[in-house]
Amino acid sequence: MDDNFQNIKVMVIDDSKTIRRTAETLLKKVGCEVITATDGFDALAKIADTSPNIIFVDIMMPRLDGYQTCALIKNNSKYKSTPVIMLSSKDGLFDKAKGRIVGSDEYLTKPFSKDELLGSIRQYVKS
Repeated sequence: MDDNFQNIKVMVIDDSKTIRRTAETLLKKVGCEVITATDGFDALAKIADTSPNIIFVDIMMPRLDGYQTCALIKNNSKYKSTPVIMLSSKDGLFDKAKGRIVGSDEYLTKPFSKDELLGSIRQYVKS
C-alpha cells in the first residue's frame, strides 16, 4: 500500500482547536499539506486561496454550520468536485441524510481515527 500523501492539500474546518490540531498532526505526518479553518466563513476565504484536494468539515459550528458550509462549497462550480467529508460527534441517520442532501461525500463520526482520515483521502483523492 503506497502511503505517500505528498502534495495532497487537506482542509480541516472545525471550531475545536483540539480537533484541528489532532487532524493536522496526523495528516502532516504522512506528508499532507494541511490548511485549517475555525468556521465556514474562515474556510470559504481560504478555499479560494488554497484550492484543497479534500475538505473535512465539522457539522456543529457557530455562524455557518457544516451543512451550510458544504452547500456553499458544492454550489460553486469551481469546487463542486472537491470531496467534502462531514465530521460529527453524533452518529445519526438524520445527520448522514442531511449531509448527503447538501452534497457531502462521506460522514465520519468523532472521535475519528487516523485510519478513517487517511481512508477518506485514499478513497477520494488517490483513486
